[in-house]
Amino acid sequence: MANAQTRDEALATEPVGKLMVKLALPAVAAQFINMLYNIVDRIYIGNIPGTGALALTGVGVTFPILMLVSAFAAFAGMGGAPLASIQLGAGNRAGAEKILGNCFSLLLFFSATLTVLFSLTKRPLLYMFGASDNIIGYAEDYISIYLIGTVFVQLALGLNTFISAQGFATTAMLSVLIGALINIALDPLFIFSFGMGVRGAALATILSQAVSAVWILRFLFSQKSGIRIKPENMKPDKRVLGRVLGLGIAPFIMQSTESLVTITLNTGLQRYGGDLYVGSMTIIQSVMQMLVMPVQGITQGTQPIMSYNYGAKNYARVRKTFSLLLTVMLTLTCLGTVAAVFLPGPVAHMFTQDEVLLEIVKARMPIFFGGIWAFGAQMACQSTFMALGEAKISLFLALLRKIVLLIPLALLLPVLLGGNVLGIYLAEPIADILASGTTLTLFLIKRKKLLPEET
Repeated sequence: MANAQTRDEALATEPVGKLMVKLALPAVAAQFINMLYNIVDRIYIGNIPGTGALALTGVGVTFPILMLVSAFAAFAGMGGAPLASIQLGAGNRAGAEKILGNCFSLLLFFSATLTVLFSLTKRPLLYMFGASDNIIGYAEDYISIYLIGTVFVQLALGLNTFISAQGFATTAMLSVLIGALINIALDPLFIFSFGMGVRGAALATILSQAVSAVWILRFLFSQKSGIRIKPENMKPDKRVLGRVLGLGIAPFIMQSTESLVTITLNTGLQRYGGDLYVGSMTIIQSVMQMLVMPVQGITQGTQPIMSYNYGAKNYARVRKTFSLLLTVMLTLTCLGTVAAVFLPGPVAHMFTQDEVLLEIVKARMPIFFGGIWAFGAQMACQSTFMALGEAKISLFLALLRKIVLLIPLALLLPVLLGGNVLGIYLAEPIADILASGTTLTLFLIKRKKLLPEET
């Protein structure tokens, strides 16, 4: 407990820049390593001799289901962890443990429900998500095995946020690192040595997530954790769950709408282009993950600083943290834009050797990433609203970029361009720029009320 108190004091007193580096670097590493689960799978699958391009496209259409599984983990984890951190800042450790216990039960409920639901409906869903007869076999083989490990994915993703929320950033990073290393080691063994193809990739993923989940549970049940999972706190409490779901709805919509975005993009690409255009989006979204997930790691590492000090009413420290976060976010997303625009060929070569698919990616990736430079502002502002417990604003911003802007643009622009598939790729940069500008403006308007000047 003394160790936990020392960490609490660091959140309140340690220089913001130094503290951000200490908490964000492990969180960035954790997000980057977590990204490897999907990226490594796709790189290996895309390089299967003879069938790599179609196999990669087939796995790509399973992405909406994968995102929905992780979205429900975010519902509980990102809805509960900031609230637990605020309670710690207010000195209410028992309240923080009550939130953790209820979120653990919620994750178990989500796991059982999603496993049954998606297992029964997977084939029609995959066709709905853009699969064709050429790739449905690959998609179904992958997702059938992946769904067996839903509970491991839920627990690993959902509970790790409670480790980060306490300031145990290195422990949270190790939780992901262990699983990722196992996944990287098992992928070539199952895919190539055992000849399992996409089924081997899925099996490697769920086994590695199982190890991560066990590691996280062991920590949160132990004396090392400042807040622990206790049986008496696992009984559902309507008031606690209401607060968790109220705040968690925003990250849930952010991730679940990513599924809707992928469905819209894939079905449009299938209609106006064909299988290889769907495959191009699998590669482009993988590259997007390579940029966005480290950025999310920085916001995840910074969030405990804001939440704790907001709970302690140290508003000047919250403002300073936000200013530094905004600068870092914009710098990284601008660098990411430069890399995606000028180096699409070398990046695409990691995923496929199919010449036609390579040419599509090299032509379309610079367009798709044309507005990602502005996305840093949205990430910084939206994560700050989350850290301060502003559920309604976070929900609006989650809906703005994808539901209000991106999906309608992806449906409308190809029609306006006479059935040209280019319109689908143009929708992303337009939505990024409009949404980021709106988010930053809203934060500046709300800033004085949320973070009043001390007198």
